[in-house]
Amino acid sequence: MNDKTTIPLTASEISNLWANYLDDSMVIIGFRYFLNHCDDQEIREILATALEYSKQHIYKLTTLFQSENFPIPRGFTDQDVNVNAPRLFSDVLYLHYLVHMCQYSMTVYSLALSTAARPDIISYFSECLHQAIQLHSKAKALMQSKGLFERDPIIPIPETIDFVKKQTFLAGWFGDRRPISGVEISNLFLNMKLCELGKAISIAFSQVADSKEVKKYMVRGREIATKHFDIFSTILKEEDLPSPSSLVDQVTNSTESPFSDKLLLFHLNLLVTFGIGQYGTSLSFSPRHDIGGHYTRLIGELLHYSEDGLNMMIDNEWLEQFPLSSNREKLK
Repeated sequence: MNDKTTIPLTASEISNLWANYLDDSMVIIGFRYFLNHCDDQEIREILATALEYSKQHIYKLTTLFQSENFPIPRGFTDQDVNVNAPRLFSDVLYLHYLVHMCQYSMTVYSLALSTAARPDIISYFSECLHQAIQLHSKAKALMQSKGLFERDPIIPIPETIDFVKKQTFLAGWFGDRRPISGVEISNLFLNMKLCELGKAISIAFSQVADSKEVKKYMVRGREIATKHFDIFSTILKEEDLPSPSSLVDQVTNSTESPFSDKLLLFHLNLLVTFGIGQYGTSLSFSPRHDIGGHYTRLIGELLHYSEDGLNMMIDNEWLEQFPLSSNREKLK
């Protein structure tokens, strides 16, 4: 990011760079702790690569912010981690976590890239996206080699081209209901994997959180993840299709927290935000009324849960102020 330019940063560029800094500062903290408790050498190598990428991002972002006279976010520091705390997750969960975080990163970087205008910002997010794609590919390949990757359910290849002829194609709650489509299966399966990761993370965080209020919030997150998984699972069961496996057994019994409550809340809210976005995408590709209805309702539940988490962060002064537009009323 040595490209010197007098072109001002746009709202989307400022917001995406700011959010990227916060996310990577959290990732650095998390992966440092993971690497202190990871025995599998192949998983260690991928985690180390991910950590190095995030460090590069922080360096480049810091340089850019300084050149733009942009206040550097506080993000997360050594005060938010105890790398010597006992192991909380298994190596298997580390690998699952990395795959999902790469999926999240690819989504975020793609959006940031599509809205960027300045050449140096385009170059930065292009590089970030390329790194996320590489990591995702390597992590997924490693999961497959270890027999840990669960493929989406298989459906028959169509024998002929056909067209929808009746409105019953959209039916779901009442009347004749068509078989579930491939894209609906794919989204349900991915969302169920996200639910399982969220459930495992919530259980782990509920064990180690210092505040009773944060513990209660994590327990609620576990209950929501379980509920959503069961709803999606019921849809697949009706079609005699399998569901992803649980990740709960990849959480240890440790009750000593490796992370501050501030980081725990931020991290879970990040997963919830990812879930809301994925549910929204799934909704747009789910014309069957019952499936679309589930997504609409569950998005509302996640939004309410996320708001409660943000309010908790605000009450504790843990939520950094998002970049805002000018307040013209105060300037009068």
